[in-house]
Amino acid sequence: LANLLETISILIEVYEQAHHPVADSPAHEVLRFLMQEHNLTPNDLPEMGPQQNVLETLNGKLALNLTQIQNLSKRFHVSPAVFF
Repeated sequence: LANLLETISILIEVYEQAHHPVADSPAHEVLRFLMQEHNLTPNDLPEMGPQQNVLETLNGKLALNLTQIQNLSKRFHVSPAVFF
């Protein structure tokens, strides 16, 4: 059964890549999306520092640093790669 499962997984991955590609998005857009999905405000993200940092990041004026990316990936249960 393991071989069958592996084959099905590969076929699903190929299908999804062909029919439902995921576009690369800037980190601030990914963060904005995740915040909307979880009904969060800039005040709800203490792991990013002061609210001003969150607002500047959401506006694309301030880039996420490595520590922020690690904290956000843990909080939202996503790969850190989504923020690069």
